[in-house]
Amino acid sequence: MGNAGESWDDRFDVVVAGSGAGAMTGALAAASSGLRTVVLEKTPLLGGTSAYSGSAIWLPGSRVQQRAGIGDSTESARTYLRALLGEENAGHREAFLSTAPQVVEFLEQNPEIEFEWRPFPDYFARPGRMDQGRSFVPLDLPQDRLGELASLVRPIVDRDRAGLGHDPAAPLSAGRALIGRLLLAFTQTGNGVVRTETALTDLIVEDGRVVGVVARTADGTVRLRAERGVLLAAGGFEGDAAARAERGLPGSAQWSMAPAGANTGDAIAAAVRIGAATGLLDQAWWCPGLATPDGRAAFTLGFRGGLIVDGSGRRFANECLPYDQMGRQMAAEPGRVPAHLIFDSRSGGRLPAISVPTVKPEEQLKAGLWVKADTLEDLAAALGLPADNLTTTVERFNGFAEKGTDEDFHRGEDPYDRFFATGDGPNPCLVPIDRPPYYAARVVLSDLGTKGGLRTDTEARVLDASGNPIPGLYAVGNTSASFTGPFYPGPGIPIGTAMAFAYRAVQDMK
Repeated sequence: MGNAGESWDDRFDVVVAGSGAGAMTGALAAASSGLRTVVLEKTPLLGGTSAYSGSAIWLPGSRVQQRAGIGDSTESARTYLRALLGEENAGHREAFLSTAPQVVEFLEQNPEIEFEWRPFPDYFARPGRMDQGRSFVPLDLPQDRLGELASLVRPIVDRDRAGLGHDPAAPLSAGRALIGRLLLAFTQTGNGVVRTETALTDLIVEDGRVVGVVARTADGTVRLRAERGVLLAAGGFEGDAAARAERGLPGSAQWSMAPAGANTGDAIAAAVRIGAATGLLDQAWWCPGLATPDGRAAFTLGFRGGLIVDGSGRRFANECLPYDQMGRQMAAEPGRVPAHLIFDSRSGGRLPAISVPTVKPEEQLKAGLWVKADTLEDLAAALGLPADNLTTTVERFNGFAEKGTDEDFHRGEDPYDRFFATGDGPNPCLVPIDRPPYYAARVVLSDLGTKGGLRTDTEARVLDASGNPIPGLYAVGNTSASFTGPFYPGPGIPIGTAMAFAYRAVQDMK
């Protein structure tokens, strides 16, 4: 905890820790209200995991959905969330639903920010679900619109892991477009400052109120005053192996999709030191991940072929489940990690799924992370799996493909399953595995970030152990405990909720 009696290196109305979608939305809301605002980013680049994302934004009942004419509404989203989540966090649910259209209207009033709806189904079969989805995305952003600011935005994960910047010939798209648009709007207010390579280490408290932060820079420690409030939006603790182990969080820091060196829970730890309460620390936004030669993982979704087996050589779930649900199936039993995706040569040996980053078959094979064999028996032997189990599993699956019904796990019966399907049989999600040579790709338990953190109220104010707000301190996104609990309702819920509650936080500060 910092000492409030010492001098300040700079003074702001609002200090924002983090630079993802929630952080930048909060920063823009504050700066647009005339509040001098600083964004502190621990790493050299802005955007965090938001920049890696497809940038789906789940903010229901807004004018984006109305323009698209898809029949979405606040009431249908309420029905869906109530059916899925129950009433435990009804206050947060209602705060989110009432704010979603407001934050979209606020953002789209800025000429630099443009959204459009694109189909992507909600993840659960519950009343109020939108089978084609209700999330939306930002339009691509030409790099010349950003100018020199483009170099501050974290590039696509493929290039970022390789130490490369943006492709100079391509516009910023998906998560990069979202962060770029928010950054452009923020800087144009004239009230916004961005400081990269500035890591929040402590919160400064004066008479029971958070009044500033201590941050570490390359030139030493700085103390920054926050007259109105501090907004913690610095991601979760997915990148901290020790914290994951202490909290019993499945998966691995190495397999998380967090950018290297980011999301190690610094903001959460700083708040805990001044008495903040936490929750859901054993939860994450999980997903299957392909093991990659650098020891990390590639977020994997949209399976359009193949099947996944555990260490026994048997299937254990519908491979086409939404990624968080499939990740939870993997986490349920230790013998399911690593798993293996079994597929054949009908796609020329290419992965029958989407991976982020894209993986190259020849590199995966060379690293021993994929195995290729002329027979299923040889494939099983190379993987150390019981050959009888694997061959029986594939034969049974092929029978399901012929009939069009997955009698074991109902693959292909849900709109989400069918969204990615490309098969030409009676069930397009069931594609037989019968064209040698055969392949097996190692699948690990990855995540898009932890979803447990600081407990907050409906205004995003951080709560202490007694449930009372800590004056001057707010938290959103993965720095806070998600009101969705162990559920991932639809594409863009992490980003959408972070943006909505960041907006609410700033309204409370003003």
